[in-house]
Amino acid sequence: MSLRKILGGSSRVKKASKKSGANRCSPSSSSWPSSLPRRKPGIRSEKSSIGDEDGEDDLFDDQLDDYGLVKSLATDLNLRDTSQAVLHIRSHMFSPMPDRAAGMNSTRIAEVLNYRKSLPPIVTISHIQALLSSPSAVEREIAELARAGFIRKVIVPRRGDIGETVVLAADYEQMVKASMSLEEDTKSSLIKFLKENPGVQALKSDALHASGIDQLLKAGFLTSHNTGATHHGRSLHTTNSYSRPGDKVTLTSLDNISRQPTGTLDAVGGEGVVHKVGGSGAGSLGMSWLDTGAAELKLAVPGNGTFLKLLSLALDHLVSLLGKSRFREAPETVLRDRWDGGIAKDEARYAAKRSRGEFAGVLPGQTRKWRQFYGLSFDWVLQEAVGSGLVEVFETRSVGRGVRAL
Repeated sequence: MSLRKILGGSSRVKKASKKSGANRCSPSSSSWPSSLPRRKPGIRSEKSSIGDEDGEDDLFDDQLDDYGLVKSLATDLNLRDTSQAVLHIRSHMFSPMPDRAAGMNSTRIAEVLNYRKSLPPIVTISHIQALLSSPSAVEREIAELARAGFIRKVIVPRRGDIGETVVLAADYEQMVKASMSLEEDTKSSLIKFLKENPGVQALKSDALHASGIDQLLKAGFLTSHNTGATHHGRSLHTTNSYSRPGDKVTLTSLDNISRQPTGTLDAVGGEGVVHKVGGSGAGSLGMSWLDTGAAELKLAVPGNGTFLKLLSLALDHLVSLLGKSRFREAPETVLRDRWDGGIAKDEARYAAKRSRGEFAGVLPGQTRKWRQFYGLSFDWVLQEAVGSGLVEVFETRSVGRGVRAL
């Protein structure tokens, strides 16, 4: 038998072509380092240089393991009652200012600090309930502390859970004394009334003198709520200063004005529009509801509207960050990094550059956390979201705690 039959074909050994050999040996075409994208040092992609979390990709294709909800978000074991929780929440609302490489000039830093200082010292009840393990016990304790005159409960209508707030009585009294819009007689009258009525939330029109009530309304310590009476055939003011324009049912509401013909007097509120909205002039709205006795005065905190606006925007943003994930859930560490704008990753990556004073990637002042929320703490916002029923925190046993949007 011939050798060709044994080998099953030609016994000649074929040489590899020069072309295939070049492809197999050339380092510029097939080796793995050459297949990587070439980029100059220090140049980052557009998404990573923005300094925000809008370009974050979803890293989880499957749902997280759920081994039960976290009953209490408090990490401080010393928190045992409502009064301690109030002080803890107030002291942990904002992150500390960066000591260096903040990405903000002195004017912006002063603006952030002044904004923080202008916020009232109030705490939402839902936030306290998220810290402590028993919401019903928190409600009972708040009622007891209010009757004892230790705290003041202030409720803003049509704001949901975030509209129910508490403030320490000592802080509220200090705000009254420090107000530049109140006369000394008005200050002493209000403080005396509050001490004699520790748990009260509403005042009658004859509780204080008319000029004092007018000062308190303008300073933001009182709000008026009409009971539905009419005056000269027209409805009186039925909402407070925190209502949305669509909620107002007066003659100057946007709903009524939008229906009027363009160019007419009614299209701008009608005759006497300043008088109708409580402006100055004879027979102002403030005196009209005092004469009818149909309005109810409720305690308010100056700056509460600014606080609620910041809180509502922060809650919406936190929920939107969870919406970037497929199942609207993410580990707490990932969500924290998204809230901070990816600063944690840059801290580890550019530590050497920062020590040399070189550009170190995204600076805190360029992130939304500092541009829009003035350094609002992630833990503080997460606790508010849990208390408001927007998210829930659960144990995963693999990647720490998980956060899920409801």
